[in-house]
Amino acid sequence: MNLIASTSTFGFFTLISRILGYVRDIFIAIFLGTSLFADAFFVAFRLPNTFRRLFAEGTFNAAFIPSYAGELSKSKVKADNFAKNVFNLLFIILLFFVLVAEIFMPQLIFLIAPGFYKDPEKLKLAVDLSRITFPFLFFVCLASFFAAILNSYNKFAAAAAAPIILNIVLIGSLFFSQWIDASNVLVLSYAVSLGGFFQLAILFFFVRKNFKPILSIKIKIDEKIKFFFRKLLPSIFSSGVTQINILVGTIIASFQAGAVSYLYYADRVYQINLAVAGIAVSTVMLPELSKHVKNKNSVQIMNLQNRALELCLFLSVPAATALVLASEQIISSLFGYGSFNNDSVTNTAIALTFFAFGVPAFSILKIFSNYFFARNDTKTPFYLSVISVILNIVISVSFFNRFGFVIIPIATSISSWINVFLHFYFIKKRNLYNFDKTFIYKFPRMILSVVVMGIVLYLLLGFFADKFEYNESWKFIYLFIIVIISLISYFLISNFSGAFKFREIKLR
Repeated sequence: MNLIASTSTFGFFTLISRILGYVRDIFIAIFLGTSLFADAFFVAFRLPNTFRRLFAEGTFNAAFIPSYAGELSKSKVKADNFAKNVFNLLFIILLFFVLVAEIFMPQLIFLIAPGFYKDPEKLKLAVDLSRITFPFLFFVCLASFFAAILNSYNKFAAAAAAPIILNIVLIGSLFFSQWIDASNVLVLSYAVSLGGFFQLAILFFFVRKNFKPILSIKIKIDEKIKFFFRKLLPSIFSSGVTQINILVGTIIASFQAGAVSYLYYADRVYQINLAVAGIAVSTVMLPELSKHVKNKNSVQIMNLQNRALELCLFLSVPAATALVLASEQIISSLFGYGSFNNDSVTNTAIALTFFAFGVPAFSILKIFSNYFFARNDTKTPFYLSVISVILNIVISVSFFNRFGFVIIPIATSISSWINVFLHFYFIKKRNLYNFDKTFIYKFPRMILSVVVMGIVLYLLLGFFADKFEYNESWKFIYLFIIVIISLISYFLISNFSGAFKFREIKLR
């Protein structure tokens, strides 16, 4: 396997999806701003989308791929039988869960947005929209199962490209609602579930060569299936700890008008780096790492783990630096139009700044958790993630009345960094990882490259300061120019200093 090539494939399609997600959110910001309708929709979308992130973004892979790869090493027939049993169980469980959620949606909204109960109109709208969007969860979780099958065969393109469909459908729905003169937020909610169905259909088409699902109520629940589900629940929590922390933030933010929207837009910006630096790298490395662990190939294990962490830091540290330095310019350029006023820009930028301090931690956690998952240990990351979530809740609740919504990204970043250090402690204690000479050589040079890039970015922001005023029409173009120049400076310094050269990270 070529780590860079596979990550580039996965990362490219993920990047396209996230860019389209930005375009989608720009239009949502223009049409809805940070209004009552925006808050209600974001809760309705956050609910199934959080479950999707918990289940889809590497989480299902963490439990499924090591077990499936083990069966595949024995025979294709055994692997198919295992996969069919898992698929049928998932189908039944998800269908039941969605039906129950539809019935008890008011109670579910109370759990994730209790502040809405102070505003009956917002509450009713959130419940109605959530009932429309929730079937998305059923479609996208089954799509994640198909994606895990493809990833097991080192096929990453289709799984990474599938979310592009959702964003295209959502963008189209906003214009369609204008054309038929219907409620923007209502049409947008229906489009969420429709987009999930299309994702499932696309991945079903691509997975047929490797696996053909057959619906059946005759499910053989043997020890392998029990072992898989015992791993799945802890992996959902531990691998999705960042999303759980964000969901906790949404619950608390619901008590402050507009705060849910501020956090949503800030979350959307930093997620693009997490998608590449964390999710893409961890998704690509897990199947290969699982094989090396099964074969007890210690040299390849250490090499792959070091290169994956190296690539993760190379992508996440400069991104965090840029987000801290240019948060207001980024938010203004991406969303500062129409109903998204100057106050919305300022508040969202504040949230983004504090989220940015946690960006490397969010990405590192994806890599560190794989060190355990590849060894069929989902319990250790689970326990550590529980500590992280509890800490996040304690900080957020304790200081929310004093600091307002801004404490939520602060608490998320602090708890995530503590989670990183806890993971590292247990990784070292169990001798699962050691820094190799290449990593020790590159890391300080990487930091030097980030410092130089930060200086270049700071000077460019000062030079173009007047171009980022709220009413400026071409601010996005200036942001693009600044980003390109800063990136070029980072890559040039990295190459010159020896911090990172792509040709050195090929793993075959």
